[in-house]
Amino acid sequence: MTEQSIPARSGGNRHGQEPGRAGRGRGLARVAAALFASGLVAAGTLAGATAATADEATQHQGGAVAVLDGLKTYGTAELNTGKGKKPQELPAGLFEMKVDGGGTIQTYCIDFHTPTKDGAKYLETPWDQSSLGANEDAGKVRWILQHSYPQVNDFAALAEKAGTGPLDEKTAAAGTQVAIWRFSDKADVTAKDPNAEKLADWLEKNAENVAEPKASVGLSPAAVSGKAGEQLGPITVHTDAGQVSVAPPADAAASGVQVTDKAGKPVTEAADGTDLYFSVPEDATDGSASLSVQASTSVPVGRVFAGLIKSQTMILAGSSESTVSATATATWAEKGAVPAVTAEKNCAKGGVDITASNTGDEAFTFELAGTEHTIPAGETRTVTIPVGEDEAYDFTITGPGGFEKNFKGVLDCETAGTPAPGDNGGTDTQTGASPSPATTTGGSSAGGSTGGGDLAATGGSSATPIIAGVAIVLVVVGGGAVFLLRRKKPQTSAE
Repeated sequence: MTEQSIPARSGGNRHGQEPGRAGRGRGLARVAAALFASGLVAAGTLAGATAATADEATQHQGGAVAVLDGLKTYGTAELNTGKGKKPQELPAGLFEMKVDGGGTIQTYCIDFHTPTKDGAKYLETPWDQSSLGANEDAGKVRWILQHSYPQVNDFAALAEKAGTGPLDEKTAAAGTQVAIWRFSDKADVTAKDPNAEKLADWLEKNAENVAEPKASVGLSPAAVSGKAGEQLGPITVHTDAGQVSVAPPADAAASGVQVTDKAGKPVTEAADGTDLYFSVPEDATDGSASLSVQASTSVPVGRVFAGLIKSQTMILAGSSESTVSATATATWAEKGAVPAVTAEKNCAKGGVDITASNTGDEAFTFELAGTEHTIPAGETRTVTIPVGEDEAYDFTITGPGGFEKNFKGVLDCETAGTPAPGDNGGTDTQTGASPSPATTTGGSSAGGSTGGGDLAATGGSSATPIIAGVAIVLVVVGGGAVFLLRRKKPQTSAE
């Protein structure tokens, strides 16, 4: 391993960066300008991220879905809050989540100053759709996870290798979390226990960049289209599990739609790299169907978990056998435009990519965010819808023959950052096991429910006045809360 020196601590953070939220404020100002120009989001959508919380229709690219169950194993860390100020004590360690369908996972935090909502639902997420996507040290975070607790649970061996004194669950968890924060958030943070601090220093010094792990399971593309009588696909399985079970459409017996391989043979099991197809009978009426794949497996260490609401982003440290799944859909029609639509967060561009393909025999013209787009037969186009950092989005996309897709979520591509000196919004950072009442009211840009517990309260945000101002203007402008993707009626020569 290549050894690196430990950065000296200073009045800023461990990596010599001055604390502040100026960048986030400028980002919100840019979002405000964009909203004035296009009226993309109504006040209810901007101010009410809770609209995205309970809806299971939120797009998910596959993997585990889990609910936060609290901070379970932790010690104490100290955050340097500025020159001349007393360090702030806070808990640091392992969270647990309950996986939908069965299983438990353990995670560490990678978004230090963001509130964590008790009972929040999380989705397994690629790195590039989280704050790790633009973090050059993302691979070092995964290395730390691979070389410390709970992946290494022989505390005597870990202590000997790291050159610390005795370690136990709490000190090992605290030291590991502190080391992660130094890379994920560039935080000037230390473990209060001397042995935990020595472990954090050893992990930081020896960490190397390693690759992002595979998804536990996923399907690509998540939507296909075509004509009845054809094989629609391929849809490729991506999984870290040995194999996955394949479930056909719920009404397969009545519709005759099957899930097959390229040769047309029905498929009930698949492995990584397997191509699946929807086999649609020639006499099938225009419609749609879905397939799902599922496995019971350990989710790979280093997978990110992002909240459906604005909630502290997590990274997986350990997993029991857990249920993971992914779904893909197919749409078919006899004639005309036949669209297939998917959505994916695009952190690099600060928005959500809406990708629409047209396998029909007519051009597909639609309007999205005030701009008209035409997809010729047989082509695919992607449109990026701007969404502000930490904002909820809710896109309903419609097409011919009753076609409709809804995509919801929160764009969370950055860590909250260290509060600037004198910014009271960030002086109460907590990640303790005892939830405190949520400070949000009605609709909050943080997306929290007023009745939920708050495991990492950071107080009010300096962005609140900007958000409120934008919301008021949007009421006046009358921006729509949803985006409609619709096929235009063909014009006659008289029009």
